[in-house]
Amino acid sequence: MSDLIDELDARILDLIQEDASLSVADLAEKVGLSPSPCWRRVKRLEDLGVIRKRVTVLDPDKLGLGFEVYAAVKLSLPSRANLEAFEARLDEWPEVVSCVTVTGHEDYMLRVMTRDMHAYDDFLRDKLLASDLVSGVESRIIMRSVKNTTAVPIRLVKNV
Repeated sequence: MSDLIDELDARILDLIQEDASLSVADLAEKVGLSPSPCWRRVKRLEDLGVIRKRVTVLDPDKLGLGFEVYAAVKLSLPSRANLEAFEARLDEWPEVVSCVTVTGHEDYMLRVMTRDMHAYDDFLRDKLLASDLVSGVESRIIMRSVKNTTAVPIRLVKNV
């Protein structure tokens, strides 16, 4: 895939990761292209699946959702059926904003956002631990976010 992305593509990707609301004309001006070739490059990156979607990043603190926890989840039996059943339940839990499978003692790492510790405790008791699939949860409360980005480090791609 990195062979398909050149330096100009990388500059475009860096810019739209920083501000997805840039118009094609503004983007073209910043990378030194005219709008048509710039639009074609963006369209090609979308067609390749490099650009999956464009979103707006919200401030959870300003919305009253500033309590964040990383929860390491251990399943009672990590069988294929239980893994699939647990993953299917995630759509029912809006508090879970990210879930990854991990190596080690736990099976999953969840990033959970709630209003406060009481709301997290409700989520933990009424949803996560209420599931017969879960045998244990180890929670890490986020005290302060030091670095938090949604940007993929484009400059680490070979040939760019």
